Amino acid sequence: MTSLFDPYDLGPVRLKSRIVMPPMTRTRTTEGDLPTDGDVPNALMATYYGQRASAGLIISEVNDVDQSSHGYARVPGIHSEAQVRGWRVVTDEVHRRGGTIFMQLWHVGRLAHSSILPNGQAPVGATAERAEGSEVFAHGPDGRLRFMPVDTPRALGTEEVSAMVRTFANAAANARRAGFDGVEIHAANGYLIEQFMNSVLNTRTDRYGGSLENRTRFLMEIVDAVVAEFGPGRVGVRLSPFGKYGSMPADPLTEETFLYVVEQLGRRGVAYVHLLYELLPDGNMESAEFKPRYLDHAMLAKARAKFPGAFIWCGGFTDRARAEASLDTGLVDLIAFGRPYIANPDLSERLRNGWPLAVADRSTYYTRNGEVGYTDFPAYSNDRAVGKAA
Repeated sequence: MTSLFDPYDLGPVRLKSRIVMPPMTRTRTTEGDLPTDGDVPNALMATYYGQRASAGLIISEVNDVDQSSHGYARVPGIHSEAQVRGWRVVTDEVHRRGGTIFMQLWHVGRLAHSSILPNGQAPVGATAERAEGSEVFAHGPDGRLRFMPVDTPRALGTEEVSAMVRTFANAAANARRAGFDGVEIHAANGYLIEQFMNSVLNTRTDRYGGSLENRTRFLMEIVDAVVAEFGPGRVGVRLSPFGKYGSMPADPLTEETFLYVVEQLGRRGVAYVHLLYELLPDGNMESAEFKPRYLDHAMLAKARAKFPGAFIWCGGFTDRARAEASLDTGLVDLIAFGRPYIANPDLSERLRNGWPLAVADRSTYYTRNGEVGYTDFPAYSNDRAVGKAA
């Protein structure tokens, strides 16, 4: 039986366990001094991530690679010097506590609202098709932040797509300067990269649309550029095949695309593929079981044969038994625990010792209430455990 607490070699990075803290947006950034600074990481965020440094791997909340990627208010970025300095405080604290941390990079594409984009510009996307039914956290007509329907995007021109590849490369270089051990490219959940990969949504006729190779070209060019910045073994990619989040249309070519993508990622020295099971409209996860509706055993086995790196499985895990049962399938290597990490900074220790898990108040997930619901969760100490057992 594979233990969650076995060390794991992720490329050149030695992880102390197979437990992953996945990206979770928490909206605790500070506004920069200049409009171009964007939303900046701060000392409170350093405390939050440092508290959770006992995870085998932390993947940070998502980061805007450019101002045009700011689809959600209070989400940090990595495109300004202020953001690099802010994240350096975070990585220093995680490393001081013996942790390993990667940064997640994204561009939201069409999932944005003009109220929080530079000069009120329209979002950009693979095409000009609006994500009907999707909402983002943005400014309403009264100026207050709330969930708002996304705006209609402008399709990126061919040369703009190529320029966006360089933007991702610059963001990766900034992440390296900020002290991150690696980066994860967000190619899931209906954001910009997945908008290109979906054969129904992507109706482009240039070199980024049409054939399988063209639809995945944007991702592969980004991967090549980011690996060149960080080196093989320090870049991961997040995918959500069959997912519908972000108003993604059902794609009859999903399996073909997925298997091609993982094979190509393996050839490029990508360290891991982070598989997100299914994010529902309310932000909850589906069950962590492998189901034919999404990724069944047969399809994962095909992917396993094509990709030499690690697979991270993220899908509503809350206990050790289910996580280790998933590891025992041999189809995945690392298990990501999402929401349990919000209220349990010492989640690794709780899972190891069978201690009970605390549950966070959902109303504090996305607030500006400082430490409340963020860094004020106590560890389940040995003294408490002994007292409870007695």
